[in-house]
Amino acid sequence: MTINLTGRIDSSNAAETEAKINEQIGDYSGELILDASGLEYISSAGLRVILRLKKANAETKVVNCNSEVYEIFDMTGFTEMMDISKAYRKLSVEGCEVIGEGANGIVYRTDPDTIVKVYKNPDSLDEIHNERELARKAFVMGIPTAIPYDVVQVGDLYGSVFELLNAKSFSKLIAEGGDIDELAKESVDILKTIHSTMLKDGELPSKSEEAIGWAEYVKPHLPEEIGEKLLSLFKDIPETNNMLHGDYHIKNIMQQNGENLLIDMDTLSMGHPVFEFAAIFAAYVGFSCVDKENSANFLGIKREQCEDFWKYTVKYYFEGEEQEKVDSIIRMVETICYARLLRWISRHNDALRFGDQVVAFCKDYLIENVPKIDKLYF
Repeated sequence: MTINLTGRIDSSNAAETEAKINEQIGDYSGELILDASGLEYISSAGLRVILRLKKANAETKVVNCNSEVYEIFDMTGFTEMMDISKAYRKLSVEGCEVIGEGANGIVYRTDPDTIVKVYKNPDSLDEIHNERELARKAFVMGIPTAIPYDVVQVGDLYGSVFELLNAKSFSKLIAEGGDIDELAKESVDILKTIHSTMLKDGELPSKSEEAIGWAEYVKPHLPEEIGEKLLSLFKDIPETNNMLHGDYHIKNIMQQNGENLLIDMDTLSMGHPVFEFAAIFAAYVGFSCVDKENSANFLGIKREQCEDFWKYTVKYYFEGEEQEKVDSIIRMVETICYARLLRWISRHNDALRFGDQVVAFCKDYLIENVPKIDKLYF
């Protein structure tokens, strides 16, 4: 049940307001939503009305408070006792430049100072608040992270707003002629900072647990011996506490006045860095295993530049290692990538161009290479 609160609720009308609300509620005992979009002010007398409603019905919550009303609830401790939320500023992204798009959302530049990530799920408020907390956690730990400062409503969807003054993504810089070699070095510097950040057990979701799920899903799609070995290889990857970004590519690295900042932090997790490299390989090369322009279209640069950025990433991250070891790591990364891709494509094949061909490619790769591999970690 939704009840609209309007005008002012103070000592002069609190009793009358409470009586009207109770009359509307009657015998109803489900979730009670008090819509405060029309509420201009609430005094201590009005707060006592809200408190009695909450005591009578534990599922009472207040939504769409303006800033002044929300501050009253916050200062008096009500936001700690019950669910109270602000009204969200409405924003239009019509005609705005699309900076990037992922599985969860689309990132727009709304003006030279601001970008907004609009989530595709209309019930995304929990995701948005979770990403904000993850970004704050990463920032406190020394990761160069852009932290969202506001939540807005975009049509029927919600978005996170970031202040990034004249910032450009690495993708944009490359498209404008930026030095791929130098940008890859800078990308690897951030990547090493992320991976050298060690977390406490359970502090972030386990990538290993998720990845074992990929292998379990694809196992029946492969010859029995290959499927069994692949699952065993995934289970043997050590459960480490390294921080992982999870969606690390040139559209999620922004450069602002010479400073590099990460966005899209909702995929933060923990685990062995090999999983990060599998995702990076997928973004630059793996997704183009059949449609050769797939990664280029996604990242907004040429196919050769995608491949070069991947090669430079490997070169600078594993600088000083023997080439034989690096080649071995690349095979591990490819195996994890194509196992994950096989799972994803198998679940979405009907809606995808070249889906059957990608499935066949991934199966052939795994059938040929899994027997040659002894481990999937370095």
